[in-house]
Amino acid sequence: MTVPPRGEPAAAQPPLPAPVWDDAAGLVDDRAGGGLDGGLDGGLDGDTVADVVVVGAGAAGLWAAYYLLEADPALDVVVLEQARAATGGSARGLGSCSARLAVSAEDVARTHGPAAARSLRAAMRDAVVEVGGVAAAEEIDCNFTYTGAVTVARTLPQLARMRSRTSGAGAWGDEEHLLAPDAVAEHVGTPGVLGGSWTPDSAQLDPARLLRGLADVLVARGVRLVEGTRVVRVSPGAVVTEHGTVRTRVVVRAPGAWTPAVAPADHTVAAAAVDLLATEPLTGAARRDVGLARGQGLADAAHDRVEVRPTADGRLVVALPARRTRARTGTLAADDVERLRRRLVDVLPGAAGTRVTHAWRAPLAVTRDGMPRVGLDRDTGLGWAVGFGRDGLAAANVAGRTLADLVTGSVTELSRLPWVEHGAGRTRLPARPTALALATHVGRVADALEARTGRESRVPGRARW
Repeated sequence: MTVPPRGEPAAAQPPLPAPVWDDAAGLVDDRAGGGLDGGLDGGLDGDTVADVVVVGAGAAGLWAAYYLLEADPALDVVVLEQARAATGGSARGLGSCSARLAVSAEDVARTHGPAAARSLRAAMRDAVVEVGGVAAAEEIDCNFTYTGAVTVARTLPQLARMRSRTSGAGAWGDEEHLLAPDAVAEHVGTPGVLGGSWTPDSAQLDPARLLRGLADVLVARGVRLVEGTRVVRVSPGAVVTEHGTVRTRVVVRAPGAWTPAVAPADHTVAAAAVDLLATEPLTGAARRDVGLARGQGLADAAHDRVEVRPTADGRLVVALPARRTRARTGTLAADDVERLRRRLVDVLPGAAGTRVTHAWRAPLAVTRDGMPRVGLDRDTGLGWAVGFGRDGLAAANVAGRTLADLVTGSVTELSRLPWVEHGAGRTRLPARPTALALATHVGRVADALEARTGRESRVPGRARW
């Protein structure tokens, strides 16, 4: 089903199929009755043992398993997934592989030092290249394409923040160029632009096909990927599921938008969500008319940040932080679809008559300060990788490589990254769903104030994902 072009009332819009990536990845057919070829669909059949158990077959869990086998092909690895592999938040996202993190390099430098901030930024940039390299080496057809990304500033406060960020980017090794309005117009067709920035450290891809392909690679290499298996309890040396217990030396918890049974004990991570829509495929001429002919990613510099990504078949995918952070994933209400469509038309007026074909909500796991958490407690054998937020594909790759180093005892640049926690992890202030919902609302209020007054908003507590 599709949403009619602008002009028809939002209340008349029907629910939409979700998400757009499922069609190309074959996940719609899988959910109707079939898992991975060679996977254990339908759960464990009794107790078993393994060297390493990974809980969660999303991006972080699959990357962790992949790099564990790269480090030691003899490892017996079991991956447990309560639903289907490659159907978590990252597989349902925007289709962007970006070096962006919700936490700024300046904030990392304040808490961990400038050298640590530079190391984290370098790891994130390298991850974009690494994901593309693995996709090519493993022959995963996920339409990975280096595109770069443009951010536009449309108010004076947005422009001031952008100038500050781009002027300091080089200190952290980042490549981000400030663009004058006429230079922005060469990239995107956004009206009312006061300036912009461009970075090459961004690519587009089909996230579900990437992760589905990665899961297939793991199964072919002997990983026991067990789908349809809910984890009841994680403890040192054992993972208890509905269908049996797996005894192991190491447990890696990578649950994405986590469930309480496998959440980190200090509850530093909370569940949030992002709302998305996809348009009908556009011809080359239509993409030029819309203003994204070059294929770059587009975002605005608002606190309530909208992102737009073209797909390989010419669709536009749009993402915004969800207003209803506690809502279930799935299809969106008509007013949520209309909110997304209005923001699309606001930044790309040429898309006004484009039909919307898909709309969905993707779950996220976020931390209070925007910094993901990766770690291993050697005393208990419990590891974790959580809190990757809205731009999770590249970060999850770094986390997977980091976990492989931690589990195998390798001391590397990755194992020394500032997001790595040793021991049981540090106690932190919790991230609360109610606080996250308030933060998204505050961001919208701050944007409205800045647009009206032309001055930087003093409203605190804006969303960091």
